[in-house]
Amino acid sequence: MIERIWSGRSPLWLLLWPFSLLYGLVSGLIRLSYRRGWRRSWRAPLPVVVVGNLTAGGNGKTPVVIWLVQALQQRGLRPGVVSRGYGGKAEHYPLLVDHTTTALQAGDEPVLIAQRTGVPVAVAPKRREAVEALIAHHPVDLIITDDGLQHYALQRDIEIVVIDGVRRFGNGWWLPAGPMRERADRLASVDGIIVNGGIANAGEIAMSLQPAQAMNMQSGARCALAELTHVVAVAGIGHPPRFFATLKQQGLTPEAEIAFADHHAYSEAELQALTTARQTLLMTEKDAVKCRAFARDNWWYLPVDAELQGAALEPLLMQIVQRCAEQSGAGNKRTQ
Repeated sequence: MIERIWSGRSPLWLLLWPFSLLYGLVSGLIRLSYRRGWRRSWRAPLPVVVVGNLTAGGNGKTPVVIWLVQALQQRGLRPGVVSRGYGGKAEHYPLLVDHTTTALQAGDEPVLIAQRTGVPVAVAPKRREAVEALIAHHPVDLIITDDGLQHYALQRDIEIVVIDGVRRFGNGWWLPAGPMRERADRLASVDGIIVNGGIANAGEIAMSLQPAQAMNMQSGARCALAELTHVVAVAGIGHPPRFFATLKQQGLTPEAEIAFADHHAYSEAELQALTTARQTLLMTEKDAVKCRAFARDNWWYLPVDAELQGAALEPLLMQIVQRCAEQSGAGNKRTQ
């Protein structure tokens, strides 16, 4: 239903329109208060790169963060990642993610990023605290924030927006009548626009999610997706239809497709009840980080990797590298 409202296919968005005006007014005032200095923002001693979006729902930010970390590592930089840690409930903040940290503590996305990249990851509702914890405990050259485009309390050097290329901006209205956190004209002030799926416009960076081999959650064995039989597909991500569409594009037609809310906290009994002994449970990698502790031998997940291309890609990376070089040079002068 919400997809129909946000796309404009349902007239119910008109009933929510007054609330959207209020949302837009409040969010606009918040941003203005930081720009005018009425509220104080904090500048980190290292360059900060924000990977965020303008809309609610899954656009593919986390795969972009993983790709960006790896791309910058190849250029000799040492990134650290900070996150709000949505869905996690740590005993204390900031929380530095390590091999013992669970998704229940940190949230699924920070744990996934740490496992895939091996870089330092810190979680805190106040991102300044996460940044300070990273700098205090790890030799990092820059900070990448997973989400946080609207977190203006933290100043940033580079802003990257990820867009769902199929859904784009729906009816264009603020929440709750539409999907927008900020209006589309905000794109004029960002440094990079990455379009996940669909068709990228001029100046945008095209992105696709490429599936790897399926991995068994208990044994770590790998196999081609086509080798899995009697599949029940599960997705608790921002936009589950994208995962189901990916399976079909790879020639796999699940016997059932079950969508859960983003960041859903799975239980062992809940997932066991979804399949019979002859069926295979297949989920996203983001879901898998929450379920490994109680996985069964017929549970698998599908890793995906972001592939980016476009004329604007290399200049964006060079802008980040140059900003790090400038910051490093300024730091050296201060210590002399």
